Amino acid sequence: MNSTIGIMGCGWLGTPLAQHLIKKGQTVHGSTTSSQKLIELQKLGILPFKVSLSENGIEGSIKAFLKNVKVLVINVPPILRGTNKENYEDKMQHLLAAIKDSTVTRIIFISSTSVYGELEGDVTETTLPHPETESGSQLVAVEEKFMNNPDLETTIIRFGGLIGPNRHPITFLSGKKNLSNGNHPINLIHLEDCIQIIDTVIKEGYWGEIFNGVYPLHPSKRDYYLNEAKKRDLEAPEYSESKNTEGKKVVPFNLIHYKKFRFQKTIIS
Repeated sequence: MNSTIGIMGCGWLGTPLAQHLIKKGQTVHGSTTSSQKLIELQKLGILPFKVSLSENGIEGSIKAFLKNVKVLVINVPPILRGTNKENYEDKMQHLLAAIKDSTVTRIIFISSTSVYGELEGDVTETTLPHPETESGSQLVAVEEKFMNNPDLETTIIRFGGLIGPNRHPITFLSGKKNLSNGNHPINLIHLEDCIQIIDTVIKEGYWGEIFNGVYPLHPSKRDYYLNEAKKRDLEAPEYSESKNTEGKKVVPFNLIHYKKFRFQKTIIS
């Protein structure tokens, strides 16, 4: 059955997600902060809307964007680097107010494994968040705002590091010296699996849940990035002597053991 899905934030993840859902017969409203991107989204079959969220309010056609939308995917990360730091909680509070006056009843909130901070060992969805950065702390606070809203059914997806077309951490890490924690496990996921997880939540009705979106393979950073650098003919990063810590391994326990989800795209290129 054709339905309208809203994607707040049509960027690297949101745009191919929209294309995937459109191919399945769903109508997709997509938001962007760029006037130039409106035409690009429209050519892809996405109904585009220019909407800008800030701690001071919402600019743009938020009512039109949310019209007839039942499921809203919120893919808007905190901006807390550089000079453009924001109050992410206030920003999302404005969005919540707009959602209250709309047809939206179900939310998929795209979060991050950064909410677990620097915990050690295996981390599952039952592990209490322990953020150690401002962005992680604000993500936890916003997760709670949506999960505790009695008028909404919200599912949280905490993605690990994202890899895919034109995006891989090795391009940033190449040639770096004296990096720490080379013995720690990686926690990555490919774009294609991100899309499949979101699609599965919508299709199967997995509402009111929390999922760790991380591929279940965790080689050490040192081994993984050395191999990835070699494959790309890049200078390998160099890690200093490891500290006596095991690092954090984020386990997608709920997806694998409860939902029998099968990851499709390996993180080994």
